[in-house]
Amino acid sequence: MRVLRRQHRVIVQGITGKQGSFWTERMQAYGTNVVGGVNPKKAGETHLGVPVHASAREAMASGGFDASVLFIPPLGVKDAALDAIEAGAKHLCILTEHIPVQDVMIVMAAARAQGAVITGPNTAGSVTVDECFTGFMPAFNRRIFRKGGVGVLSRSGSLGTLVCQMIVSAGFGQSAFVGIGGDPIIGTTTRDALEALDGHPGTEAVVMVGEIGGTMEEDAAEYAAGMQKPVAAFIAGGAAPAGKKMGHAGAIVMGDKGTYASKKAALEAAGVAVLPTPMGVVEFLRGIWPGAVASWGG
Repeated sequence: MRVLRRQHRVIVQGITGKQGSFWTERMQAYGTNVVGGVNPKKAGETHLGVPVHASAREAMASGGFDASVLFIPPLGVKDAALDAIEAGAKHLCILTEHIPVQDVMIVMAAARAQGAVITGPNTAGSVTVDECFTGFMPAFNRRIFRKGGVGVLSRSGSLGTLVCQMIVSAGFGQSAFVGIGGDPIIGTTTRDALEALDGHPGTEAVVMVGEIGGTMEEDAAEYAAGMQKPVAAFIAGGAAPAGKKMGHAGAIVMGDKGTYASKKAALEAAGVAVLPTPMGVVEFLRGIWPGAVASWGG
């Protein structure tokens, strides 16, 4: 995957709905290059200053786009995502949760076949600070996002927001935030996002927000071992009993795989600083940039 930039053209599938409208306005105000939207029932209209198309394929034929963000109900996601993929979208941001598993599998197979990248399902979106954002992360809130050198990736939107707030309050800032999503089947893994941030020139250090369940953090540790940029990780669910699901559908431990202990061991062996609490990000970053001054409450 790649970090979304200001020049990338974005369409919003579901642009005329309540949430689609609310967040499209904020994406536009922040700098996201929204070039159109999709709603078959309102095709031909103009909404929030951009044309509304009957389909993503029509949007591609009418000027093109690079990425699509989906404000679509669960049962409509499969058709909307396949429409965007078949149109030639390079990136899809699927915010929706509770999508039928078989629908997700069909979408992921189609994306792989066409070389499209998906973030989500069940993601809060992504932010390239002071450039653009997709989804519903509060990129415009200066207490949470401020330009800096820290790349953040997170399975959880709420925990990711908390870590970003702590980064800013301690006097630092972010280059980009990537929300990968908390469902069992997602398009962008922790390792994928880590590689993207490692390759992003504005990122000087990376903070991972993971959780119990699955092996994504262990897989990411293999890549982190070869990185030159410092990496820290907070893994949520350390006190959860075996077999207990915590919040996300993907946060469930089976046997000795996906446990807090296994993730912590793999990350520490790779040279990643494992933080006991989200607040640990402050000490980690001050160890890299000791001259930073807290902006508020830090």
